[in-house]
Amino acid sequence: MAAVHQPIQPLPAPAPIRQLHHYAWRARDAEETRHFYEDILGLPLYHIIQSDYVPSTGEYCPYTHFFFRLQDGSFIAFFDLGDDQAAEPSPNTPSWVNHVAFRVDSQQALRDMKSRLEAHGVQVLGVTDHHIFHSIYFFDPNGIRLELSAQLADEFQMLQESKTAHARLAEWNARKQQWRRERADGEQTQPLKPQRNDRPEFVKS
Repeated sequence: MAAVHQPIQPLPAPAPIRQLHHYAWRARDAEETRHFYEDILGLPLYHIIQSDYVPSTGEYCPYTHFFFRLQDGSFIAFFDLGDDQAAEPSPNTPSWVNHVAFRVDSQQALRDMKSRLEAHGVQVLGVTDHHIFHSIYFFDPNGIRLELSAQLADEFQMLQESKTAHARLAEWNARKQQWRRERADGEQTQPLKPQRNDRPEFVKS
C-alpha cells in the first residue's frame, strides 16, 4: 500500500517579541541584591516566587526568585538558592564581555547615576563614548557587569545602521569560515580580527 503523504503545513509567522520580560541571574544574598537594585539604582522590588521544586525541570532545588521592575515594565530577576554562593565567572570569557545594559533618559541622568553609585562606594568606569550612545560600567554584588547608557543617535540614524548590519555580519561569517579552514590546516593560531575597526581612536601607534 502506497504511503500517504500529508501536505506540509506552513509554519506560523514569528510572534512579535515586544520587549524583554526578564533577565535572571543567581544572587549570593537576596537582601544584599535588593539594597543594590532598589536603594541605589532605584528599581522597585515587585514580585517574589518561592518554591522547593523547579517548575520547568521538576528538580528539587529550594529557591527565592525575586524581580525588580524597570520603567518599561520589564524586569531583572534573581535566584537566592539559600547557600550564600554567587555565580562563578566563565573561565574562558573576559569579565567585560557578558553584561546587562540599561538605558537612561539623558547624558545628565547618566552623570547623576555615576555620582550616586560612587557615593555608595561602587567603582564606576566611564563615561565612555560609543558614538551612538554614552555609557558607564560597574559590577553588582553578584559579579554581574552592568551598563547604563544614554542614547545619542536618533531613530533615523539607527535605521541607517540597520541597513548595513546583515552585509557586515555576512562578511565576518565568510572570513570566519576561511579562518576555520586555515586553523584546521595549522596555518592559523590567532583569533580572527574584524574586517574593519569602528573605534580607531583606541588604536595604539
